[in-house]
Amino acid sequence: MSWNPALTPGCPDEIGVDAIETLIIPRARDLGGFEVKRALPAPKRQMVGPFIFFDQAGPAEFLTGQGVDVRPHPHIGLGTVTYLYRGDFHHRDSIGSDQVILPGALNWMVAGKGVTHSERTSDQGRQGPHSLYGIQTWIALPEDREDMDPIFEHHGQEALPRIGAEGVDARLILGNAYGERAPATLYSETFYLDVTLAAGARFPLPDDHEDRGLYITEGSVLIAGQKFHAGQMMVFRPGDAITVAAGERGARLMALGGATLNGPRHVWWNFVASSRERIEHAKQEWRAANWGRGLFDLPRDDRDEFIPLP
Repeated sequence: MSWNPALTPGCPDEIGVDAIETLIIPRARDLGGFEVKRALPAPKRQMVGPFIFFDQAGPAEFLTGQGVDVRPHPHIGLGTVTYLYRGDFHHRDSIGSDQVILPGALNWMVAGKGVTHSERTSDQGRQGPHSLYGIQTWIALPEDREDMDPIFEHHGQEALPRIGAEGVDARLILGNAYGERAPATLYSETFYLDVTLAAGARFPLPDDHEDRGLYITEGSVLIAGQKFHAGQMMVFRPGDAITVAAGERGARLMALGGATLNGPRHVWWNFVASSRERIEHAKQEWRAANWGRGLFDLPRDDRDEFIPLP
């Protein structure tokens, strides 16, 4: 890991609490055996930059033989970003991708006009007691990419740039920040960072992105003398120089944002689109279950079940 002078921090007390435009407390959902906390979309904030869904999965503990089984389900109009702290997911999709993701790596699937995928704990992961803890986000696509063919990319943790300064260890998952660029193919200006801070360490957000937010996964941070804890997301006012300081036990953060899109998006179930007509068409296609002959197919090696349309 190389030190990056762009991370030299300023003083967090130079900003006011009013620099926080929106404070989001995620909604918790029990998915049967593990809990998901959803920060986006929120009542006062649909997106941060292009990020339109933000879910914290776990932490959850499983016994031998148990695990997560998210059956095949469809997406349109978005890219899914899977990043784990602990555990694994076996990803299979309808364009033939078959990939186990491990902690610190990136799975990036762009649905475009339509894709189906499943996410399950791997066979190896079920061989003993294990835990799951990670973040999954959706990035809404620009209108001119909503009809693109789906793609899938996997990038191991060694491919993701690491940037650091005193007490700061950051991994760039997507996009560009602090003069570094992550390898995944993107279609709008974005940044997404996994940041670990030692106690008292200060971390400045990138100042060259329009929309910026932080989600605390562990520990706490101080902003203008006010403490914020794990499970909270802050979205900041555009243009302000923002530096946060880790609390007495340190912190782990996901920093995210980028350019805003040309307008809000319609969201229904697993579909995101700039028009209701696209979503209605996707609903009809999934209901028809015309696998391989319509808009959707099932993953080649996971065709025995699927999640029906709600």
